This record gives sequence, structure tokens and C-alpha cells, in this order.
Amino acid sequence: MKFRDIVTRSRSYRRFDTSFRLDDGQLADLVELACYVPSSRNLQPLKYVAVSNSESCADVFGCLSWAGYLTDWHGPVEHERPAAYLVMLCDLEIASGAACDSGIAAQTILLGATSMGLGGCIVASVERDRLRSVLGIPDRFAIEFVLALGKPVEAVVIDQMREEGDVRYYRDAHGIHHVPKRTIEEVLQQFR
Repeated sequence: MKFRDIVTRSRSYRRFDTSFRLDDGQLADLVELACYVPSSRNLQPLKYVAVSNSESCADVFGCLSWAGYLTDWHGPVEHERPAAYLVMLCDLEIASGAACDSGIAAQTILLGATSMGLGGCIVASVERDRLRSVLGIPDRFAIEFVLALGKPVEAVVIDQMREEGDVRYYRDAHGIHHVPKRTIEEVLQQFR
């Protein structure tokens, strides 16, 4: 698969085939990718908690909010929930914050998942205190994101957004998830 295809197929998937389980090796492979990405001052403060058993996945799911623009949808139903999660942490004994590291690492993990025929979603709307309690995360770690992972069961398409267009994603009458994206003509600027 060409890199451009991996990037355009790496969408925020929110519905998964729960019967497809990720194993610890697959999760470790995805985290290992993040070990090689650039890091601010090369401090490498990011750590991860891999969650893949059904009971723990249910506990993590209860700490998350899904798709804020879809106001009439409260997240995936039980048989469409993620098969695994990677909880991204910043080790505060290494750095006071993750700077740009968290975004670089999260995107790299999702690109890796896409290359494996999987998908995911970076979830930032997290009840952090509750998740800390559920997983027993020590205070020295700040919770950055939760990466929801699995085998997608939804179609997500990119729509070219018109200038001044609406950025909100939506689902059409057939359940297809549409994501408006700005065009290259709008994004690539020239000032001279």
C-alpha cells in the first residue's frame, strides 16, 4: 500500500467489529512504532497502557465520550466497541508536558494500525480521574489521549470542503460517516 493510501484511509473510526480481538503482540508493535518518532528535546516522555481484555475494555469505554458533533449518538453500541485501547501517558518525571510528541506518536500509531488493516480513533474527551482509578495509573503520569483500536465496520469518506464551509463531520441517511477536509488550494498559502 502506498503511503498516500495509508494516510487517506487512516480516518477516525468509531465503530468496530468487537469479535475481532487484537493481541498483545499487535499492540506492542504499534507502540514500538512510537518509540522511533521525533520527540521534543528527545526526552521521550510518552508511556502507554495496553488494554485488550473484554472486561478492561468495557471499563475504559465507560470513561470516554464519543463524536461530539454527532449529538444524537452516544458512542458505539456494545457489539461495535473497540477491541483494544492504548492509553497514552506523559511521564511527568521526565517532562512537564508532552509538547508535540503526543500528536506525532498518536498519528504514527494510527497509520501503523491502518497498514495492518485496522483502524482507530484518538479520543481526547476522557474522564481522566475515573480512568486513572480504573487502570491504577500513578499520579506521576498525565493522561494524554486514549487510542481506540479495532477492525472498522463503518465507511468513512473524505469530502472536499468549500472555502468557508462547515468542518463538522456527519453521518448520512445510509450511515456513511462524512469528514469535510479543506482543499490543497485553500491550505497551501503564498504571500509573495
